[in-house]
Amino acid sequence: MNNEFTADLITLIDDDGIEHSFEILDVIENDDGCFYALLPQNNGGTEGSVNRLDDSDSYYIFEALYEDGEQVLAEVEDDAMLKKLADSFETHFEDMYSCNENNQNF
Repeated sequence: MNNEFTADLITLIDDDGIEHSFEILDVIENDDGCFYALLPQNNGGTEGSVNRLDDSDSYYIFEALYEDGEQVLAEVEDDAMLKKLADSFETHFEDMYSCNENNQNF
């Protein structure tokens, strides 16, 4: 059995036209919308590029919106909503990791 894990990656283009790669950590759909937890990836970008993963390994939360029939991801700017989503993602991460630790076969 092959237990290799391949990360789900997505590339976003910012307002300045710069590409940034992220790993999709999780997706939450609720009454408020659809939200993604994304971890920046180190692409070996050019000097001054924002593609470098910082030491904190922070993830970002984006909301999926539709503009002109296409899905776009936008930053969540409402602090209360951001806190609520972060709490939900953190709880889900804890559940996923504790489940994975309990199901490991050595």
